[in-house]
Amino acid sequence: MRIIFAGTPEFAVPALAALIEAGHDIVMVLTQPDRPAGRGMKLQASPVKQLALQHNLHVFQPEKLKPEEVQAQIAATQADVMVVAAYGLIIPTNVLNMPKFGCYNIHASLLPRWRGAAPIHRALLAGDVETGVTIMEVVPALDAGAMVSKGVVPITEQSTTQTLHDALAKKGAELMVQAMQTLAVDGVLPSTPQDENLATYAHKLEKSEAKIDWQKSAAEISRQVRAFNPFPVATAQFRGETCKIWFATEAQNMPNEAAKYARGEIIALEASIYAACGGGVLKIDELQMPGGKRQPAKIFAQAQQIKVGDVFG
Repeated sequence: MRIIFAGTPEFAVPALAALIEAGHDIVMVLTQPDRPAGRGMKLQASPVKQLALQHNLHVFQPEKLKPEEVQAQIAATQADVMVVAAYGLIIPTNVLNMPKFGCYNIHASLLPRWRGAAPIHRALLAGDVETGVTIMEVVPALDAGAMVSKGVVPITEQSTTQTLHDALAKKGAELMVQAMQTLAVDGVLPSTPQDENLATYAHKLEKSEAKIDWQKSAAEISRQVRAFNPFPVATAQFRGETCKIWFATEAQNMPNEAAKYARGEIIALEASIYAACGGGVLKIDELQMPGGKRQPAKIFAQAQQIKVGDVFG
């Protein structure tokens, strides 16, 4: 299959690698232009571009896909199909129609639930027990195309956006390779329309959502902490400074005594830090103070000389 691959971040890398490994002819790699990154703000190639260059693939990095000269270059590839994975640019309808067999996307949710920009985070925040990836036809409407296949990934009390991201990227790569194999043999991919009545929207994350409200339950705060790992990282005030909380779960087998304490008050110190919430107790396992490193709770407590009765704000 002659494939145009459109992707930019780390999420898309396993899919491109898997398609290369499967022997497909990647005739063009579309990825966003190099962006400033790091402390020096030097231009940095996207993870997809880095992999593409390792395999001597044709990389194309237009700012937009609307200009005629850009579309002419895409059309000149005479691709059989376009594969999209977190590309990040709007693809015009006439570009979608250029490949012989159309365009297919790896979306990180079980559509039609969580269309939009932040499906992994929103699934975690909402308390979903599972998420997954959907291979779908790309249409002009946002994440509304017919579904080709799905793969389910469970969400556990240990799941973070990072762990789910990695699992979903791997599963999406596997499903897309299977889809391309079917398309190569049969010339068509059977699909099922989405039920619009079940659609939900995964709004883009706002940094303001990272601040912990200790009036909420331990279960809610745990989901917030794990959903915002690795970005933007949940925060709490501690001794007048903004403390990042990287990992926390709802404490099990703790006495139901949270109501006796102030919200955010530290009620026990063991290997973890235990803090009272609006409902239940939060078991905090990894924290970071400004200018410091991420630390396990026990080391953090020793370094900060924390004692029972201290309060997170």
